[in-house]
Amino acid sequence: MVLGALASFLVLRATDGPGVLDTGADAGFARDMQTHHRQAVEMAFLVRDRTDDEEVRRLAFDIITSQQQQAGQMYGWLVQWGLPQTGPRAPMAWVGGEHAAHGATGAMPGMATDAQLDDLRAARGVEAERVFLRLMIAHHVGGVEMADAALADARTDEVRVLAGAIATAQTSEIELMESMLDARA
Repeated sequence: MVLGALASFLVLRATDGPGVLDTGADAGFARDMQTHHRQAVEMAFLVRDRTDDEEVRRLAFDIITSQQQQAGQMYGWLVQWGLPQTGPRAPMAWVGGEHAAHGATGAMPGMATDAQLDDLRAARGVEAERVFLRLMIAHHVGGVEMADAALADARTDEVRVLAGAIATAQTSEIELMESMLDARA
């Protein structure tokens, strides 16, 4: 509800390109966070179909809906900025300052490997919940790192506001998921 209204406001308010560089933090964050969010949505769909636990299914639904919406928002910004959905540089190359180590590797923090996703696909019930929670905690930690880098380097208010919202929401979800994982130990 509130997130949807905020998202609509931010999409409408997005700048039309001045100051947004194809290789800069705003475009890089918009591209990379879409990729990051797509994997979170995939993992959430996987666990939703592998458990009957309502708490986990509710968390999965929240991740699916919020992160699909945010990915659409970032897609829209790139369109409004007149920039392609894929950039000329490696993932995370836009990251500078204290977060630059991720930019140097070209790897997005927190992304699950193919083998880890296969583990989630193979698991059922409580084991699927454990695998999902472990993977999603790491994924959210990486998402917060990316959001913090965008907060430090982005030029547009829209990107900084969304990055701040992502950092806050995912930090809260990390705490929730850690308690959920403890309950399944």
